[in-house]
Amino acid sequence: MTSCHNYESLPAARRVAIFGGTHGNEMSGVTLVNQWIKNETEIQRPGFQIKPFITNPRAVEKCTRYIDTDLNRAFTTENLSAEKSEDLPYEVSRAQEINRLFGPKGSQEAYDVIFDLHNTTSNMGGTLILESSKDDCNLQMVHYVQNALIPMSCSVLLTEHPTLKYAASRSVAKRPVGVEVGPQPHGTIRGDVLDTMKKIIKHALDFIQLFNEGKEFSPCTVDVYRITESVDYPRDKDGNISAMIHTDLQDRDWQALNPGDPMFLTFDGRTIPYEGDSTVYPTFINEAAYYEKQQAFVITRKETLTVKGIRVSQT
Repeated sequence: MTSCHNYESLPAARRVAIFGGTHGNEMSGVTLVNQWIKNETEIQRPGFQIKPFITNPRAVEKCTRYIDTDLNRAFTTENLSAEKSEDLPYEVSRAQEINRLFGPKGSQEAYDVIFDLHNTTSNMGGTLILESSKDDCNLQMVHYVQNALIPMSCSVLLTEHPTLKYAASRSVAKRPVGVEVGPQPHGTIRGDVLDTMKKIIKHALDFIQLFNEGKEFSPCTVDVYRITESVDYPRDKDGNISAMIHTDLQDRDWQALNPGDPMFLTFDGRTIPYEGDSTVYPTFINEAAYYEKQQAFVITRKETLTVKGIRVSQT
């Protein structure tokens, strides 16, 4: 018999948002959200509100990542509290408006769940991005989604880190969930990628409905990839990139990188190996949008989280 101490009673989720177009050239989320704004039948569930929303309409209109600055890094305390003025970057003003509509961030009035839809040029497949290893509800959700997607895989990236802070648009919600699907070139739509994203959202909404209606979810374990550091490309004395992702690493997101394995290949043909002391799991490998952020990939470490059972509270 399962101890009641292994269960947590949590309030029902009554307000859920689905963000698309946080980056205006990531077309799966833009396409799906625009479709759902016109016809919400596919995403409607009884008992809670679901709001599809285009977060960066100017960037969507121009099919570009952003106008002035990255909206998905703009939700800092400083930006959200900045005095309104015509000199504010467009995305900072937009972050303030989103915080007003779906927050305020960190408050009890904030939306319960926000799904933020993204594409990557990296070979990550379907990925769910979480910010906390302590959020049993979100962890139960990803466990449910992963099982519903079998035989398709869906990795879980945990961005909980003491110094790598992202201030993402979804962070306005009480329970933020990133949905990242690739590979897909920016500014394009791939049918298989769009279908994967649609399935992830469907199963996640099904989970919320079942939870709200009183289904108990038993204690479980979830494998996650915890981000540990960001790795830049090798550079010359002038700051120019001097090496590319090695062909043995390219497209191998979520696969083991062992000490001594090829990591970069210089433009004159020299291999630069991984010199860490243990096996790691790179992802966002060679993401096109991250060249400006001086990031070749992020390193993660695989771990298994023990998740409490959850049930909806009766209050």
